[in-house]
Amino acid sequence: MTMTEDTQRLRSLRQRAIARLAEAGIKEAARDVDVLLEESLGLSALDFLLEPDQVVSQPCAEEFGRLLDRRLQREPVSQILGQRDFWSLRFKVTRDCLTPRPDSETLIEAALEALPDKTAPLDVIDFGTGSGCLLLSLLSEFPNARGTAVDLSQQALTIARENAQNLEYVERCHFLQSDWDAALPTDRRFDVVLCNPPYIGLHEAADLESDVREYEPHMALFAEEEGLREYRRLTEIIPRRIKPGGQVFLEIGHLQGAAVSELFAQTSAQNIRVLPDLAGRDRCVTFHF
Repeated sequence: MTMTEDTQRLRSLRQRAIARLAEAGIKEAARDVDVLLEESLGLSALDFLLEPDQVVSQPCAEEFGRLLDRRLQREPVSQILGQRDFWSLRFKVTRDCLTPRPDSETLIEAALEALPDKTAPLDVIDFGTGSGCLLLSLLSEFPNARGTAVDLSQQALTIARENAQNLEYVERCHFLQSDWDAALPTDRRFDVVLCNPPYIGLHEAADLESDVREYEPHMALFAEEEGLREYRRLTEIIPRRIKPGGQVFLEIGHLQGAAVSELFAQTSAQNIRVLPDLAGRDRCVTFHF
């Protein structure tokens, strides 16, 4: 349909789009609209403020409309754009890996606090690497560190390797398809373990937003035993893979701090702590051996 000049003005286009997303029950509708406008119009948030009544060309408005329709189908913005920023870095994102989330930056912050020597030649492993966001963000802070990215999904490893290439860290990374540590040499140990395991209980699936439930890989989301099954496996794996004095950083669901801490208290883990994310919810369990 042909748009009038008024409906093609940026302010009107933006307001109507926000209303459509809000009516569809999509949270943070304004943020999503602004991100999609930036992508389709090549504008910044500052442009929205300085020139709200500029006329949007019909090709740009139509491209924005196509992106908006995808969001209305609950496709995540990260997958519409094919990317997401995390720890000031940009990562490629597809349906084959979890979308990096700000909550996960809690693990990087915890690692920086626990590992003050940024020149240290750390040997890092990231179990269930997905996009590689945790490992590659840590490597960006420790220029002498090297990393092993492990994932059961070959498709996810392909994305992680591409992100490592884009960030120019691929020479410092090894990519391994494995069910946890099954494919590692028996004597291989690490200074740092990172892991964001599946931790959503199967009974919680119906409560998830459809953006997550329908578009992100279930093998990276859900775990049996009320979301604790993989942590129980990790209590056996991590002690044999960590060097003496090595540090561990695990992401958890916001109600799992006590349960995960108790599991690792039964190992030789020391100084177990539960750390909050920016919203004040439990997000990381950290300890050392």
